[in-house]
Amino acid sequence: MAGPADEDKLAEEWPPEDIGVATLAREAEDEGLGLEPAEGEVEVTGVQALINSALVSYERLPMLEIVFDRLVRLMTTSLRNFTSDNVEVTLDAISSVRFGDYINSIPLPAILSVIKAEEWENYGLLTVDSGLIYSMIDVLLGGRRVSSPVRMDGRPYTTIELALARRMIEVILDDTHRAFEPLTQVNFKLERMETNPRFAAISRPANAAILIELSIEMEERGGKIEILLPYATIEPIREQLLQMFMGEKFGRDPIWEGHLATEIYAAEVEIDAVLHEQDLPLARMLALKAGDTVMFERGPSDPILLRCGGVELTEAIMGHIGSHVSVRVTRPLNPPKVTMAEFEALGEVGEGR
Repeated sequence: MAGPADEDKLAEEWPPEDIGVATLAREAEDEGLGLEPAEGEVEVTGVQALINSALVSYERLPMLEIVFDRLVRLMTTSLRNFTSDNVEVTLDAISSVRFGDYINSIPLPAILSVIKAEEWENYGLLTVDSGLIYSMIDVLLGGRRVSSPVRMDGRPYTTIELALARRMIEVILDDTHRAFEPLTQVNFKLERMETNPRFAAISRPANAAILIELSIEMEERGGKIEILLPYATIEPIREQLLQMFMGEKFGRDPIWEGHLATEIYAAEVEIDAVLHEQDLPLARMLALKAGDTVMFERGPSDPILLRCGGVELTEAIMGHIGSHVSVRVTRPLNPPKVTMAEFEALGEVGEGR
């Protein structure tokens, strides 16, 4: 058994506990996980740091990128007509954030517009920074074109400024509706405008959302617009947003159905006419020889079964035409047992979705 001296020597060989935590935080920072604790905060372990990480894995939504590329073109034209000035709109980034982190990162003063996607029955945020608001007001009210930035004194927005900002936001929302139109029909309605982020809460702080950042430049002045759509908002069209190109089919395809129907009509199948079925002992079957008679409990006018690949299709009456045996169908085909919903579900399972 180790004595006190051995225990002290063993303890000296081990590094202090906080060295391991600091090393973990440093390694995590090198990996880009953002786990470096802030000043004044208690250092956390690696598992807790991963759980509390503000990063959100970004699911690639190719069609969403196409939609907002289309929005950039539409906004460029609409804002030029709105301001009668040379306006350039660019798409800066599309990323995933947590709602609470985004709300806390908004530089004030700013106008936060709560928008409702009526068909999706959910909400989003459209944030206009103060630089763009003052630049747009300056342009609309006939201000001179100056290269110096607009001074922002942090005062509350006046009624006229809010009214002009509302008109600009409505133009942007109309363009957003037109950008989504080839994909789905959705109308974006301006619910209210807030200047305090705490009053613009539309989701839980930990919920993930898609953030679209747009830059608007007007003759060396302008600002940014940010559109935030929680994942719950775009969930109704998630399948469409996963498409690689406009019009990609995840469900029924009329062209494919037409080709399939043509091939089915041209296909040849074998149909079995079952006169009668009965069970016989194996011993009797082995004892059968030429000339033996097996009696069927059927009459000449009794219906027989028509089968295809083990599936019962319908019933028929047996007869003959010349030297050929024939059957005459007496009732419609049996309805399929697999419904369209079950068929589509089987198709999704087969595709591994």
